[in-house]
Amino acid sequence: MGKINDLDINNWKELTNIWTDSLWIIPQRDNSGVHNAHYHGNFVPQIVYQLLSRYTKKGDFVLDPFSGSGTTLIEAQRMRRNSIGIELQKKVAQESIKRIYTEHKSGIIADTFVDNSMTFDTNRILSTYNIKNVQFIIYHPPYWDIIKFSDDPFDLSNSKSVSEFIDKYRKVVNNTCKILEKGRYCAVVIADKYANSQIVPLGFYCMQAMQEEGLILKATIIKNFEETKGKANQKALWRHRALQNGLFIFKHEYIFVFRKGF
Repeated sequence: MGKINDLDINNWKELTNIWTDSLWIIPQRDNSGVHNAHYHGNFVPQIVYQLLSRYTKKGDFVLDPFSGSGTTLIEAQRMRRNSIGIELQKKVAQESIKRIYTEHKSGIIADTFVDNSMTFDTNRILSTYNIKNVQFIIYHPPYWDIIKFSDDPFDLSNSKSVSEFIDKYRKVVNNTCKILEKGRYCAVVIADKYANSQIVPLGFYCMQAMQEEGLILKATIIKNFEETKGKANQKALWRHRALQNGLFIFKHEYIFVFRKGF
């Protein structure tokens, strides 16, 4: 397999902006340009930057099957990677495209299909852009029902149980990884949740589902987060709940990196 990134390993000491540790402490979200935190459930652009720096080259195609507010596509075009999103909600997709094209880079593709990632004909991506494969996929699914994103029954956040959630997520992975180039990488950004005073380990369930799809686990990264919109102004309440129920307040998310076999 050829080189999968643009990093100059001969000058590796100068690559101080590339993280190689498995603990990522990100003090605050990059809100520069059209990046903003208005959308519930969006994630920090720094994650996209680090993953694309390590696993893609300029001109590669990046796929985001849960494209939401367009964080992946915005960051990808800044880095001169082509990017394709799939978004279930038409209004969300339209709003993201407006932001993406505010920073549009000449000669770089950044586009979104409004569809269900479980059943979307991914060959449409290949035929539309005359490519054989995509080179990286980043998954950032809903964290089950922590945030309800829509009333659509195909929306993973409307899953009635964790088993239904994982089944739907696995279908997304199976469908989209069909067009991932062999030997290339994908990653999922996911967190756990509490339900009925116990932890639901969504992260590990997603990791296992991806392994069962034949993907090879290459890295487990822990990323911190400090405050979400849902928990803003509720720090005291969450601390009280933690002390009362013998729990701990989540301050981390997982980033699992996988490689598709040859």
